[in-house]
Amino acid sequence: MSSEDRFINIEIKVAHQEDLVESLNQRVYEQQKQIDQLEAMLAALADRIRTMSQKEAPLNERPPHY
Repeated sequence: MSSEDRFINIEIKVAHQEDLVESLNQRVYEQQKQIDQLEAMLAALADRIRTMSQKEAPLNERPPHY
């Protein structure tokens, strides 16, 4: 195998690796967006539950007429 063939093979491998890294970066970006959305949804649900539980009377509390 000549030096030129080896150089061409290295260039091909580097090009494939660059493509793979770009694909992985895109996937990480998409996953981070999804994580951010899920965290926002979780925070909203936690606030909603907290608000609802503050409005409702505790289950073991006796009504005022007792």
